[in-house]
Amino acid sequence: MSNRVLVCVTKQKTCERLIKTGARLAKEAGDAELLVVHVLHRDDNILGNMMQGDALEFLFQISKQVGADMTVLRSEKVIETLIEYAKKNEVSTIVVGEAPKNAKRDLGIITHLQQELPTATVMVIPSKG
Repeated sequence: MSNRVLVCVTKQKTCERLIKTGARLAKEAGDAELLVVHVLHRDDNILGNMMQGDALEFLFQISKQVGADMTVLRSEKVIETLIEYAKKNEVSTIVVGEAPKNAKRDLGIITHLQQELPTATVMVIPSKG
């Protein structure tokens, strides 16, 4: 397992806090490599949605500022794609944001990541209240 931190982001500018947390963790781990990933569902069209396009561009800029590579992947199977990407890049820490209180699916995503990547630490960053 390499010393790499993977930050999983959505199409929201608030994910800046996740990238900055990942950057801090990478630095604390002795300048570990920092990767940022967003999995875009195959049916999503960000070109037709200025807000989402602007948010992703913003997150690319934040990633660049902290020395991270940001990758956008397209897939119908978001969780499986994240797991595959994490395994391929041999990440040691995965940073994800907490879901809104009414979203139960996030618990499934976190559990799935922990089961499929047992040697990686999954950190859930609470949303700002």
